Amino acid sequence: MHGGWCWRDVGRRLTSAGHEVHAPTLTGQGDRRRGRTASTCLTTHVDDVSDRLWFEDLTGVHLVLHSYAGMLAGPLAERTGDRLASVVYLGAFVGEPGECLLDVEPAATAERYRTLAADGGGVVPASDAFLDQWGVTDPDLRTRVSPRLVDFPLGCATEPAVYDPAPLAALRKVYVEHTDPPLPGLARSIGRAVEAGWEFHRIAGGHDLMLAAPAETAGLLASLAGDR
Repeated sequence: MHGGWCWRDVGRRLTSAGHEVHAPTLTGQGDRRRGRTASTCLTTHVDDVSDRLWFEDLTGVHLVLHSYAGMLAGPLAERTGDRLASVVYLGAFVGEPGECLLDVEPAATAERYRTLAADGGGVVPASDAFLDQWGVTDPDLRTRVSPRLVDFPLGCATEPAVYDPAPLAALRKVYVEHTDPPLPGLARSIGRAVEAGWEFHRIAGGHDLMLAAPAETAGLLASLAGDR
């Protein structure tokens, strides 16, 4: 329901520290909301990111995936693993081959999204209820974020991520948990990261931590990428 716009404050901090930053907006979201069609799905978004990496000829990339975008990790590693230095799951869902987002969400959440999409013509309608769910409490931030949220195509949440797990397994993987407040729906994903022995960090912020805690988020990402 976001777009590249939500990384503005983090991006500025990283750029000033000497890092090159790209914050692509996925098809149908943010300033590309008019590009959404009935066929927009997870594969569409994998195409978006892999195309950006190829057209910009980017290498040594620390791929930061937030929330739903964690489901793109395996397919992107399979397509573009030679361009990646690491994959950072920033409060992101961790899916295994053949799973879709709703498979790793709690059952009650998955059912709610299906019901919302059935009533919303195939999309999960954006609303302030999601700000409540994500722990966005600051009034000024809510005023900024609320009108910029965009309806989310259900196909992105129901298309399985089909990929060879080997390229992703070969990459450095980092999980960043947000703790203030946590998002209960991420418990399964966090458990998978811990069980797999990935690098693990925590930030005291809500689910929109790139908006609510940009300094802390940028500082951690800079440390993960290394000094420039």
